[in-house]
Amino acid sequence: MYILYGSEVSLYTGKIRAYLKYKQLPFTEVLSTLSVYKKIIRPKTGVTFIPVVKTLSGEYLQDTARIIDYFEAQTSPPSSGSKLSIVPTTPAQQLVSELFALWGDEWLVIPAMHYRWNKDNFPFIYEEFGQVVTPKAPKIIKAYFGKKLAKKFQGFVPLLGITEKSIPYIEDWYENTVLHYLNEHFATHKYLLGDKPCTGDFGLLGPLYAHLYRDPVPKQLMDKLAPNVAAWVKRMNNPGTAQQATTSASNDINNPNFLDNDEIPATLLPLLKDMFTQQWPVLKSTSEALTGWREKNASNENTSHFIPRTIGQHSFKIGRGETGNVEEQRFISSFHQYKLQRVLDVFNSIEEPSLELTSLLEEVGGLEYMQLDVKDRVAFEGNRLVFELG
Repeated sequence: MYILYGSEVSLYTGKIRAYLKYKQLPFTEVLSTLSVYKKIIRPKTGVTFIPVVKTLSGEYLQDTARIIDYFEAQTSPPSSGSKLSIVPTTPAQQLVSELFALWGDEWLVIPAMHYRWNKDNFPFIYEEFGQVVTPKAPKIIKAYFGKKLAKKFQGFVPLLGITEKSIPYIEDWYENTVLHYLNEHFATHKYLLGDKPCTGDFGLLGPLYAHLYRDPVPKQLMDKLAPNVAAWVKRMNNPGTAQQATTSASNDINNPNFLDNDEIPATLLPLLKDMFTQQWPVLKSTSEALTGWREKNASNENTSHFIPRTIGQHSFKIGRGETGNVEEQRFISSFHQYKLQRVLDVFNSIEEPSLELTSLLEEVGGLEYMQLDVKDRVAFEGNRLVFELG
């Protein structure tokens, strides 16, 4: 039996919980209380991030992308054609899947954090965080201690560039771009790329479930503005029911699949354009900043070979375009380069990109970004970032 250490309130736990359910892997979930952090998570992983998955062999896995890589390799490598594999085998779909995984994991954190901490989701959130501190206490006691812990996470909000200046643009973009186009897409498609979820679906689920569906205020907003997205969240969290409904409709009980002919639905194009307009300039800037940080610290004997999670600040723009964008400052996350590399590696693994794929990328503004040369690649040593050797 696998063990998932996490929490309902955690963005990335929701992603992995749904994945384990979809893969039909036997697991039990353990709430990551302060005691669990102290006795298990920190000693076994060297970091204080959740979720963590303990494997059947006693290995402790951290970071959702690498956890999924582990299970895909163990249970259904893409080459096997398994009906439960979430990695598309065709080039355009595999690339688009990774693009959405990156977008969900790293960029949709902006509205997720805003709608959680800047809206009236209390005392619900304080009680949720109180579970971590005093899981057996009455609600009022949980809320008291949960508020103290929650303040730490609330302090990250301005570091993400969520300020009085940017908030109106974030809300306009989330409600009229993210929810709008996802709602249109899920009106005609069960998942991003067909009748079963891909890696990108699970990337989206993190922010769209734990923060933007469970928290009271954004849940009301999603139910009102994007009922098809809310229905997709339910499908992702109840894969058995979703698989039955999908296969029954398609008359293919044994093989729910991705769309034929490496098709990318036209309903995803506005979101792909949005990614390359807003997120990818930040990713490019991050890679450049990381190279600069390495050069600056190369001769500093006191600098650890581990890369800090943040390495300064840079500017970014967010908004809907039609109603304007705003420029603000945010911290530079070195971890974003690891996720950037994953996308570029998928593209670079394609021996001869088809005319259809290059035309698609050109249409959404992504072809030039696929040519990015990451000078200083990062890798993991244990669960901490370092620069690749060589």
